[in-house]
Amino acid sequence: MNDITVEELKNKLDANEQFLFIDVREPYEYEASNLGAKLIPLGNLLGALNELEPFKDQEIVIHCRSGARSGSAKITLSQLGYTKVRNLLGGILEWERQYGNKV
Repeated sequence: MNDITVEELKNKLDANEQFLFIDVREPYEYEASNLGAKLIPLGNLLGALNELEPFKDQEIVIHCRSGARSGSAKITLSQLGYTKVRNLLGGILEWERQYGNKV
């Protein structure tokens, strides 16, 4: 599935669309600034598969600081059969550049 821009994500959040939203950064990064996504650090992703299994065929949007870790998470989940995984291009840095700290 195609990655997602911050503009597309903002539209989805504003419209209250249903999707699983995951932040793969570390807890200290999440505490400093977050978009309300479920925190699952990249190193814990494989350990959270039981929790993610119900969303295997649903849209999942993953983000991190810049898009690199979430890109890795997207590849991992896609290889495990998750069919609708999207990476936030530019990550939270791009979000903050365009919208500041507000969701």
